[in-house]
Amino acid sequence: MSDPLDKATSKAPATLGEGCLSRYDPDDMSPEDGTEFPGAAQLWQQLQEENPCGSEPARDDGKR
Repeated sequence: MSDPLDKATSKAPATLGEGCLSRYDPDDMSPEDGTEFPGAAQLWQQLQEENPCGSEPARDDGKR
């Protein structure tokens, strides 16, 4: 039997760039990495309609 703790580990995808420009390598990512987000376009559209022109969202605490 294999070690059951092997299933409890995760590994980040490879990265490109360094420092502030570091990002995950899209070629190294797969659906297992959670890269699928079928509702992303709809969410982006909804957020743009609620907050046009990129203005800051309204705050609940009354501060700006």
